[in-house]
Amino acid sequence: MDEINISVGGLVLERGGKRFAKAPDFALAPGRALALTGASGSGKSTALLAMAGIRPPAAGKILIGGTDPWSLSNAKRDRFRGRTIGLVFQTFHLVDAVTVEANLALAATCAGLKPDPARIGAILERLGLCDLRRRLPGSLSQGQAQRVAVARALVNGPAAIVADEPTSALDDGNARAMLDLLTEIAREQGAALVIATHDHRVTQAMDTVLTMEAMR
Repeated sequence: MDEINISVGGLVLERGGKRFAKAPDFALAPGRALALTGASGSGKSTALLAMAGIRPPAAGKILIGGTDPWSLSNAKRDRFRGRTIGLVFQTFHLVDAVTVEANLALAATCAGLKPDPARIGAILERLGLCDLRRRLPGSLSQGQAQRVAVARALVNGPAAIVADEPTSALDDGNARAMLDLLTEIAREQGAALVIATHDHRVTQAMDTVLTMEAMR
């Protein structure tokens, strides 16, 4: 059987104590990319939060690299997330008080890992960020900050990358560059990629496109 990095089955989501959406079942191998689509409010972002071990689902099963994050204690789940899941959200959540390079090192430290300067340097070089490594996030353009957020998501070698509407504020050229970056890095590092989106530019670039289902 082929290796599977992310699998989802029977995933039901709730909001305000009420079940409102179902995520489609899927199994995603290393290097493969999936778009999760649906109208605003359909539960795309909530599904990503469940996959990332941040917001529990009402029902269903999620496996990331063979582990169900919701079977772990809170502390173990936080550490598992840091080591195994790369998160890329619209709000970058960079630490403004430290440099670009230190943001990547902090991601390793928070996951209980020792920062690897060689790996950090390689990722910064791959994303064209070497000249910015000593800069503070507040001095970066939006495009630069977005690339730093991607670099931080990759620094611990995740089995899965989940991205929430990463192209929503980008023009066509920058959106294409972001998609190329995410899909190429996923293939290079053997990570499965899930993007929640309503952007047709994204769906055209993915291996698989699935749609959220409303609960009846």
